[in-house]
Amino acid sequence: MSFLEGLAENMRQFAGKTALEFIDPPLQSLTYAELDESLRGTIAYLQALGAQPGDRIALQLPKCLEFILLHLATVRLGAISLPLNPAYPPAETEYFLQDSGARLFFTTPPAAAALEPVLPGLDDLQDCLLIDPDVPENFAARIGAAAAAYAEPPQPAPEQTAVIIYTSGTTGRPKGAEITHGNLSANLAALHSAWGWLADDVLLHVLPIFHVHGLFVALLGALYAGATALLMRSFDPQRTLLTLVERDCTVFMAVPTIHRRLLAVPEADKFDLSGMRLITSGSDRLPDELFTGFQRAFGYTLLERYGMSETNMNMSNPLEGERRIGSVGLPLPGVEARVVDPETGELLPEGQVGEVQIRGPHVFKGYWGRPEVTAEAFTSDGWLHTGDLGFREPDGYYTLRGRAKDLIITGGMNVYPPEVERVLAEHPDVSASAVIGCPDREWGERVTAVVVCRQGRAIGAETLIEFCRERLAPYKSPKGVFFREDLPRNAMGKVQKAILRAELCSKEG
Repeated sequence: MSFLEGLAENMRQFAGKTALEFIDPPLQSLTYAELDESLRGTIAYLQALGAQPGDRIALQLPKCLEFILLHLATVRLGAISLPLNPAYPPAETEYFLQDSGARLFFTTPPAAAALEPVLPGLDDLQDCLLIDPDVPENFAARIGAAAAAYAEPPQPAPEQTAVIIYTSGTTGRPKGAEITHGNLSANLAALHSAWGWLADDVLLHVLPIFHVHGLFVALLGALYAGATALLMRSFDPQRTLLTLVERDCTVFMAVPTIHRRLLAVPEADKFDLSGMRLITSGSDRLPDELFTGFQRAFGYTLLERYGMSETNMNMSNPLEGERRIGSVGLPLPGVEARVVDPETGELLPEGQVGEVQIRGPHVFKGYWGRPEVTAEAFTSDGWLHTGDLGFREPDGYYTLRGRAKDLIITGGMNVYPPEVERVLAEHPDVSASAVIGCPDREWGERVTAVVVCRQGRAIGAETLIEFCRERLAPYKSPKGVFFREDLPRNAMGKVQKAILRAELCSKEG
């Protein structure tokens, strides 16, 4: 059953049951029947705006009910949802709107004001529509007025693109990964089976919803199961633990940074989470000390899994069975995995580290408008190059051993060094730079810049950090800067980042 078919069935079967509840102001709650009504009104609103199947509809909003309704309505209409991080500065947002050819753009009044100089230059953009999540009655009035003109849209085909998720490239600008209706449905069905989702589940949702983890895995997973999602607009560790216990939650999904903050709550061990059905960790490697610390404090063994923007989820430790420390577990139902020599493509034996490659119905369609880059992402027989290094154990468990191409994961968010280096190169006093990830107890890794200044020039670290923050999302901007007279390079002139990590990361503290 497709996601849209499953959601429609749940809205009929569980009409009086709470589907979504925002538990911090503005307090909002929808039953499945109310979700159905609101979704129809939102579809009618988009239809009144002239939205057509295939149109890209960009959503740059905070975590709010309006985002959820617009996303679901866009997908049901057969248009393409484009979730964008609200923290993106105007220059990045302009790029995403331009590259995707977005027709409609929903954002907040302050964000629209910051973008006012660039919006007229976007030829494909027909309308920028303002949403104020602090005044939910405004959007409710819009969709209420449109509801009478609702026209049932045809069901989208499995091969149609449902969502474009932008993922940073290793050679410059971010690329838009096209996730189809078939991709979404295949992965949700696999997770439904592997994780034993139940209609009786209560999910506490603390993640962002512009990201694969929070949007696809958590939120859509709950709706596909007919479960209840309790949503926190912003994460608070103390309140999270209280809510997990007091609201009888059964499912919780987070990144290692969040789990670390839960462990730091005073007297955290007084919160007994051993009765929770499912607590997962993903978007970054789960450090061993967090795995064992969570067991000691809360009486629960975290379930680590492995995914990426282009595929959603690939592997998971089992719901029933050994949740192995340091391992991302077994391929999900319908997912094929293998480990090959990165240079020759030859299959490697068990225990030998190579590139992990993935194949299955959940793997994305391609990169928006980039057929050459899409072709490079796949082998001739249809396996996806993940860029992740790892090995397969004799019993089928997979363990990751690092990331090719120097991807940095900080707080569960991906940062590709070339994107940051491109911004650093714009500064008139910078001659060369290299961006690396240094280990960080709270964030997993911190973005660190190594900079060579132009001859006779000098610049302060804080000034350079602020320069980046004006042009990049905060999580992408360097948290520390080192200055050197030159960068270590090999015979081919390539910067040797492994040397920089070895020399500098231990010094940053």
